Amino acid sequence: MKNKITLALTLTSLLPFSQAVVAQSWGYGADNGPAHWGSFSSTCSQGKNQSPIDIETQSLTAAEMTPLEFDYSGAIDNVTNNGHTIQINVTGNNTLKLDQQTFSLKQFHFHTPSENTINGKHASLEAHFVHANDNGELAVVAVMYDIGKREDSALSALLNTLPANGQSIKVESDVRLEPLLPRVHNYYRYNGSLTTPPCSEGVRWIVLTDPQFIEQAPLDNLSGTMGNNARPTQPHNARLILK
Repeated sequence: MKNKITLALTLTSLLPFSQAVVAQSWGYGADNGPAHWGSFSSTCSQGKNQSPIDIETQSLTAAEMTPLEFDYSGAIDNVTNNGHTIQINVTGNNTLKLDQQTFSLKQFHFHTPSENTINGKHASLEAHFVHANDNGELAVVAVMYDIGKREDSALSALLNTLPANGQSIKVESDVRLEPLLPRVHNYYRYNGSLTTPPCSEGVRWIVLTDPQFIEQAPLDNLSGTMGNNARPTQPHNARLILK
């Protein structure tokens, strides 16, 4: 049965003045793109554990990977255009158990094409599910998307109407969060950073191996709204990629 979504446009600006100033500073253009991010935050140019990366499947380190435990029982609150990405904000109890800790889902957002690559290849779309524990430490679950059609595509419906820059769309829907993840939760893992300024490190990265699917029309709508917002892959340096 198709998900029913009611969207109401919020006309007020979502960005505090200080965030708006930052938003006007860095971006993905020729003058303010990733090659210039070191001028906004030195970590972006000098950090040794930066994201995204290329995951070379022939060079992985075998490890005892504990199963991921998702409990997404909350709801989607709104869809926001912050000038850099389309971000989905959530409410309620949405948790990930990792490293014997509980991380709460704060939001998820999108990059076209994918930021992380597999054997040098980009996916059409990558979603980052951003979680934080009580100490403010971050765990990002990355989901790759291929072009395809599903019988019941909650994501396609959710992205059918997108807000303009600096605005939000309130979502009143029965779209559940957990089906947005692949059914199989096998994953690659590495230590990395935020993929946007200030490029802070110490982020636990979980890249799911199985893709999800998105239809062409909502992908075109999303990429047309955001533009190309993928940071290039960064050097591995001494890091291990676990599987």
